[in-house]
Amino acid sequence: MLAVSASVYGLTRADAATYPNPGVVTGSTFAHDPTMVKKPAGGYIMAYTSPGIGLKTSADRTRFADAGKAFPNGTPWADAYTASDKNLWAPDISYQGGKYLMYYSASTFGSNRSAIFLAGSPTGAAGTWSNYGKIIESTTSSGFNAIDPNLTVTPSGEWWLSFGSFWSGIKMIKLNPSTGKRADNTVHHIAERFVNSKSIEAPHIYYRNGYYYLFTAFDLCCKGASSTYRTMVARSTSITGPYKDRAGTLATAGGGTEILASHDAVYGPGHPAVFKDGSQDVLVYHYYTAAGDAKLGINLLSWSSSGWPTVY
Repeated sequence: MLAVSASVYGLTRADAATYPNPGVVTGSTFAHDPTMVKKPAGGYIMAYTSPGIGLKTSADRTRFADAGKAFPNGTPWADAYTASDKNLWAPDISYQGGKYLMYYSASTFGSNRSAIFLAGSPTGAAGTWSNYGKIIESTTSSGFNAIDPNLTVTPSGEWWLSFGSFWSGIKMIKLNPSTGKRADNTVHHIAERFVNSKSIEAPHIYYRNGYYYLFTAFDLCCKGASSTYRTMVARSTSITGPYKDRAGTLATAGGGTEILASHDAVYGPGHPAVFKDGSQDVLVYHYYTAAGDAKLGINLLSWSSSGWPTVY
């Protein structure tokens, strides 16, 4: 059965699709807000939420090993946003122009006094990352939350950064490809939710066959086995929208088609990231076990004849 939102067809949860379990992942499997990139020479680098931003490496996308921290000596430039916690959230790693780039956020739980920063590295290894500075920040009067960044490079070479969590939803700004920083002062509005505490966050935009697919997480993270996070998708032929779900509902009106949710012993699968690996489209996310541990989830995406993704 096609893995779409049960609410689209008026189905109950019991009638909805049976989602696949995560693929086999071994070694160091802890992850929260994971992001992954394939190295040009082969192998993978994963980054995740942690003080200094945690790194893992893998040769085969199955067995992962701890690889230190991007910033092992601390990040004093972000301390004003993280208070005593020191965690840097939701990194977004990619390989652009011969080097690794990483957008990441600094905040405290439940606050929109937040900022997104950019760093770069020639190798992606721990301790080789240089901070390039702040990209955008939000305050208690901003009406949005500057966390959960994701860089998308369009086929024509434009750079766009999507971000956002709760408040007024998901935003987007244009970037200058030569600097990775803002190209103008415009903030585009691309998705918003109006129920369950307006819980939408963790945007990731993936281009495929003429469509930009906006993957997001709905509902609540960070509650262990009580987490209700689920992975949603909408799409648009323009990167700035309008994005619509499979039923035609605008993402700015709360639309989103569910493609992965809690099932079996997998709780709160969310904070999605998608990357192309050869002929495969790979979905990376975190989920919780019954014991409340945060784990790395990896699955693949297949696509319907009308261009909608299913997790397998």
